[in-house]
Amino acid sequence: MASSSSRGRAAARRSPRAAPQQPPAPPAAGRPVLVPFAAAFGVLVAAEYLWLAWLLRDPEVAVPWSVAVPAVLAVLALAGAALVLLGRARARAWLLLAVVSVVLALGLLGTAVLFGALGLGAVVGQALLLLVAPVGCLVLAARRPVREWTRPARATRPADPGRRTQRTG
Repeated sequence: MASSSSRGRAAARRSPRAAPQQPPAPPAAGRPVLVPFAAAFGVLVAAEYLWLAWLLRDPEVAVPWSVAVPAVLAVLALAGAALVLLGRARARAWLLLAVVSVVLALGLLGTAVLFGALGLGAVVGQALLLLVAPVGCLVLAARRPVREWTRPARATRPADPGRRTQRTG
């Protein structure tokens, strides 16, 4: 059994202040493992956009909007995949990949619902199968290692020893 004096010493050592928080762990030196997979799924999303543009083309019209919009989204997906792979932070590449993936996923879900209402079960299955690329890209791009790989670096410059301070008084 502990004496009252030992309990008093233990109580005296406690501080009303919270313990200082530990600094966050430094990021890994190399590229995270998920980054190349997110970039690969971004390329798959771009391929699906290009396939959609090819399906919507009309040989009699030069460049209709129905082809130009998926083509631009494919270029954005490729740019996002390249920026994620390189770790560029200014464009928030993970966010670009996520947005392009969500747009494609919503389009494919709408297509599946439309063909389901028309009673074309095989086409619904194909449209749902095409959801693998945008959902995979969205899930991988939104993961913490990918987000941190493409986040802007904090400006932590050391103090300039040659800089003069202003004196008041």
